[in-house]
Amino acid sequence: MTVGGLVTANPVWVGSSELTITRDGLITCIDAGTGAEVAKSVNESAAARHQLDIADYAFVSGDGRVRPAGSARLGDGLLNRSGLAQVDLDDWLAVLAAGVEHGAARGCPVIGSIALGDPGAAARMGHALAGVVPAVELNIGAPHGREARAVRQLTEADSVRDAVRVVRAAVDVPLFVKLPGQASDVVGLVGRYPGFLPDLDGGAVLGSWGAWGSPGCLPMSLYWISKTRTALGPGVPLVGTNGARTTTDVLRFLASGARAVEVVTALWIDGPAVLAELVAGVDAYLDAHDVDLDGFVGSALAGARDYSDILPIQPPAWLPYTARWSRSSGR
Repeated sequence: MTVGGLVTANPVWVGSSELTITRDGLITCIDAGTGAEVAKSVNESAAARHQLDIADYAFVSGDGRVRPAGSARLGDGLLNRSGLAQVDLDDWLAVLAAGVEHGAARGCPVIGSIALGDPGAAARMGHALAGVVPAVELNIGAPHGREARAVRQLTEADSVRDAVRVVRAAVDVPLFVKLPGQASDVVGLVGRYPGFLPDLDGGAVLGSWGAWGSPGCLPMSLYWISKTRTALGPGVPLVGTNGARTTTDVLRFLASGARAVEVVTALWIDGPAVLAELVAGVDAYLDAHDVDLDGFVGSALAGARDYSDILPIQPPAWLPYTARWSRSSGR
């Protein structure tokens, strides 16, 4: 399959994370069956590299309990404070080159990633990355950008356009732009949201603000994927993020209009073997319904209507709820 000019093995990708911060991590994900993987982000700032020293993670159950280390479940939310790859650019290019070489034989491209700091510096790094990897991701939506001074989060259309133009001019391979989950007008990809969770003992989980991702974010991510597909049409390739943990989640991203789906938290919880399960699950569903991937992507939009096109519901859908409330209040 092809996404934005990048040929990939399948639509299940591994997103940028600490799982893709080393040569061994890149190779493990490739061998586990990912269609493509995004290496951990880098940027020009020493302060950004030092942020990895304070990286921390908390898995939160549906009823708000922080799980002990090693006991996370697939339905948990993840509050985290992440960092960037802690290597010099030349050393990082060598790591990426090893991953690219290993992935080439398996049809799995390794994508380099830049967390935006200064657009000019990002352009120079992007040019260097493009000499090694077949595609580059420009992450202008890192939720840590609100907290970490060395990383920027752009939320206005004009600033996004200006930064992308600078980097695009320096990068001669496919360029994927990772947008934030909160913006003035999100018509694009949705990443993780900023998060905060008091521990009710006079402090906060992680001891700071962080980034939040969970299955509960899935409908919000699918909202923006579907709206973007509707606005821009099938010619603009979309990659979904935030909320995909299971085969059904991946299929819902695809049906909403994504050409590929990045998965991270499921790997934290269940290990790299989950990638093969997700790929097999998607293939089995498409085979069982006798539809190819191109035909399935965006298929849910045909059944989605504007509010103004929906006929009145009879009897009113709210009626049973108000009746139950009336009974419980003694009326």
